[in-house]
Amino acid sequence: MRIEGSVAFVTGANRGLGLAFVRELPGRGVKKLCAGVRNPEGVDLPDIIPVTFDVTDPAAVAAAALCCSDVTLLINNADRAGRCRCARSGGDRQRARVFGNQLLRDYSGKSGIRAGPFGFARPILTAYAATKSAAWSFTNALRIDVRDKGMQVLALHVGFVDTDLTRDFDVKKSDPRVVAARTLDALEKGHEEVLADEQTEALKRSLSTAQPYYLNPQPL
Repeated sequence: MRIEGSVAFVTGANRGLGLAFVRELPGRGVKKLCAGVRNPEGVDLPDIIPVTFDVTDPAAVAAAALCCSDVTLLINNADRAGRCRCARSGGDRQRARVFGNQLLRDYSGKSGIRAGPFGFARPILTAYAATKSAAWSFTNALRIDVRDKGMQVLALHVGFVDTDLTRDFDVKKSDPRVVAARTLDALEKGHEEVLADEQTEALKRSLSTAQPYYLNPQPL
């Protein structure tokens, strides 16, 4: 996809990876940039259109999709996570997300990016990782469904990113600005997946081995 001249909508744009995408896209020549945020009054970035967006509120998501009907590039980044004591301690309920109809009304030249890790879960983020695995499966099915109609679906796979979500984790983290740049580079090259850090690349390489990475991950 050619990002220059596109109309982009980034969910979860208040901070973290979403904010990194919002800061990266203007330099790529987007015609219009909408930032999905909980509080539009808190957005102080030039040439950005803040749009009320709460991933936990299906009505708010539907309203955002309706008012942004000209979007040609959707970056579906918004999420939330709860820290668990262990894999048996339950977790958040997955919320429905609605934004596809506007993109699918005219497929040609449109794209969507879905962010998240795949095939790997830490016990402290059990429920979060499970929803990401489900999103990966959904993304793969969506890609097959719309590929022949001219719509590109890119899955972003990444481990720990240096954001508020991982603030209390003493682990190696990726710079969100680097992740955003790599992802948009991959989008413009027509890729369908991007592995944004060393850990994700190691995991992908190990999938066909007798001891894949997710069975024996490196300790935190």
